Order: sequence, then structure tokens, then C-alpha cells
Amino acid sequence: MASPWVQELHIHHFTIPVTIDRMSSVMPSRPIPVKPGDTLYLSNLDDMIGARVFTPTVYFYQLHSTASSQKPVTKILQCALADVLVPYYPLSGRLRETKNGKLEVFFGPEQGALIVEARSDVALTELGDLTAPNPAWEPLIFKFPNEEQYKVLEMPLVIAQVTLFRCGGFSLGLRLCHCICDGMGAMQFLGAWAATARTGMPVIDPVPCWDREVFRPRDPPVVKFPHLEFMRIEEGSNLTMTLWQTKPVQKCYRIKREFQNRVKALAQPYDAAGCTTFDAMAAHIWRSWVKALDVRPLDYQLRLTFSVNARHKLRNPALKEGFYGNVVCVACTRSTVSELVHGELPETTLLVREARQSVSEEYLRSTVDYVEVDRPRQLEFGGKLTITQWTRFSIYKCADFGWGRPLYAGPIDLTPTPQVCVFLPEGEADCSDASMIVCICLPESAAQKFTQALLLHSDF
Repeated sequence: MASPWVQELHIHHFTIPVTIDRMSSVMPSRPIPVKPGDTLYLSNLDDMIGARVFTPTVYFYQLHSTASSQKPVTKILQCALADVLVPYYPLSGRLRETKNGKLEVFFGPEQGALIVEARSDVALTELGDLTAPNPAWEPLIFKFPNEEQYKVLEMPLVIAQVTLFRCGGFSLGLRLCHCICDGMGAMQFLGAWAATARTGMPVIDPVPCWDREVFRPRDPPVVKFPHLEFMRIEEGSNLTMTLWQTKPVQKCYRIKREFQNRVKALAQPYDAAGCTTFDAMAAHIWRSWVKALDVRPLDYQLRLTFSVNARHKLRNPALKEGFYGNVVCVACTRSTVSELVHGELPETTLLVREARQSVSEEYLRSTVDYVEVDRPRQLEFGGKLTITQWTRFSIYKCADFGWGRPLYAGPIDLTPTPQVCVFLPEGEADCSDASMIVCICLPESAAQKFTQALLLHSDF
């Protein structure tokens, strides 16, 4: 790749040998304000079909020689987790379905988070480039034998695997249930856990707030918007077959700020309102992806969806500080294949901007009521690309458990859901001049065509 502003990151394919030594249940270190048999309400934003998953992330750390006199890594993390589970006690419970299929948190005999102690006879330097997610890291994140893909019921809501490497470094493989917290909420929990481990005493700031009842549906429900993001669409193009039947590969690109600015300048809609960097990059990636996949027929209508944090849009009432539940709406826009392939970038950017700006407090309330009336039972993939933005998460800063910022922090593998693209922050980049890591799934045969479209060769 010739561009100095865009660099493809080559993923090292190999097998990591991992031996699991011990599994321990971690209970809150002090009494919590619930007893066996108690339940907690989850909102419809927590219980949307897309939230019924575990979000897997991995964090790599290089231990310094001064750390040799400290307590074992796993013990430090385990003790801190037990302390943090006191204010974050819902994460020590389990999920179950009520009669109408809705989820709730309950507290019974099977409780607590799970910590798995593991080791590997490799060094961190053997894991390849610790800049971009790598599906080969999957053994560093614990899954139960024969675990179903979307199983969340009666599972620990926090599952952590600590893997010690031959060099003395280690990884923390973490699975948090998305029903309990969105990305911002996860950062809040992670930051509290890390600060508690770093200082050796509970550091809980802000104090976590459950308060999911603030998102109860209206009576009767009022659905004011069509909610295209949930629409059931039969796949009428070759897109899904192309992706799911050709074993797509994960491609990652480092996009420097200069290139992001270039795309933003080219993408400005034909009005005075402008656009954000996300609007421009999302539109550009969507167009490049469709071009690379050679989607047919040209008149087929595709969807782009992405999550919008609605916290700052809420006024009636405003959210309390420390709220860590799901406060995201799924924005959605549509365009035909022909418009994406043959149209102009500013036109697509306008669609993205309008979808993002359409998320209001009333849209969020309508989403809650829509899920109440018609609770979707399965994820819809027809003609869709979903972009997930992690660049606003302070994931590297939050994850300093006392051994410095992680060498890498983020997801590992997008290929199980190949219609997802992720925008990630780069760990060592200064926030004011940050590069972005873009990860997307493509058939190997389409990768070069995507790269050419990404580089804007036709626009220079």
C-alpha cells in the first residue's frame, strides 16, 4: 500500500497453546443490598436482541522487573474484582427470562463473577503485531465447552481469563454481558476495577447507579418512528451469501488523522451544516465495502446501522451520574447499491449524518416502546453493514491495573459476525492527533478491491 496515511496491518496467523490451571468464582467482598431470590429490572434498551451477547476484549501487559515482589497478578485482579462487585453487585447475579420473554437479573445460589487462571509457553513478542485485533488470540478469552454462540442466560456476567506468558507478561481476556452495560458503562466498570487494583483499595468514582426503571415503556406504548434498524428484510442480494459462505478474512487498517481529514473534506454534504469525522468515514467505508463485494442487483436497498450514545440527549429526566446501563440507540440509513457505487460521497455522508441526528430523546423512548410491542427474537443481517465506534472509549486509560497502560486493548475477532466493522483507537497515539484502526471482514478475493476504494484512488 503506497499511501503514507493508510497502512494495512498484517495479521499473524498461528496457534497459542494455553493451559487452564484454575477456575474461581469471585463473590462481592462485603454484603450487598440483595438477598437470594431478589431480582433487578432491565430496560428494553438492555434487552434488545443485539445486547444479548457477551462483548469479548483482550488486554496485554508487559510486567516490569519491579513487579516481581508484588502479589501474583491473578490474586491482585481477583481481590480488586471482589471489592468492585460490592457497588457493582448486579454483575454478580445471573440473567433469566420472565414469562413474556423479557430478561431480568436474579440472585440465587449460583452467583459471582468467574476468573480463570491460565498460562502459555509463548512470549508476548511471539504474538505478532499488538496493534490490531487478531482472531488467533481467541484462546486468551475463556468460553465454556460447547457454549452456544449467544448464550447469556444463567451465565456469569463477568468472565475474566488471566493468561501468564513465558516472558512474564500477561493478558486479561474479558467477557462482559452487554445486557448490563453499554460501551460507556463498561469503561466505567473497567476503570473502577483497574483503579482498585492499582491502589489496593476500593476506588469507585463515580458511584454506580442502576436506575433502569427510568426507561420503562410508556402505558400505552407510543411508537412514533418506523425503526428501520429492526425491520425484517429478506436478503434479496448476493451480499450475505458472499460474506457468510466464503469464509471472510479480517482486514485491519491504520488510518492516520491526515487521511481522516482528507475524507472529511471530500465528504462535506452540499449544505452549510457540515459533517463529523465519523459521518465521513462511515460513509466512505460503507461505499468501499459495497464496491469491493460487487453487490447485485444494483436496485437492491442496503442498510447501514450504527450505535449512537444518547446520554447527553436525555432531559426528562436527565440520567444520574454513574448510570452504566445501555443508553444507545441504533441509527439506520438506507441506500441502493447503485447510489452507493455510482453516487457521490457527500450524498452518502448526508444520509449518515441525518440518521445520527435523528436519534433524539423521543426516538429513544420510541425504541423502548417498539421493543415492548414487538420484541425482536433474532438478529437481522439482510443487506446490512453495522459500524461500531470505539474511538470515543478511553479503553487504554481505563485499563491501567497498576502495570501501565495495556500494549493493546480491544476486540479480537469479527469474523463470526462478518457484517460488522469496528473503528478502534490506537493505543499509543496522542488523542489530539489520533490514528484510527479500521477492522472489517471481506472475502480474500475482495480485499484488494476494498483497499483501492478505501485509498480514494478515484477521487485524487
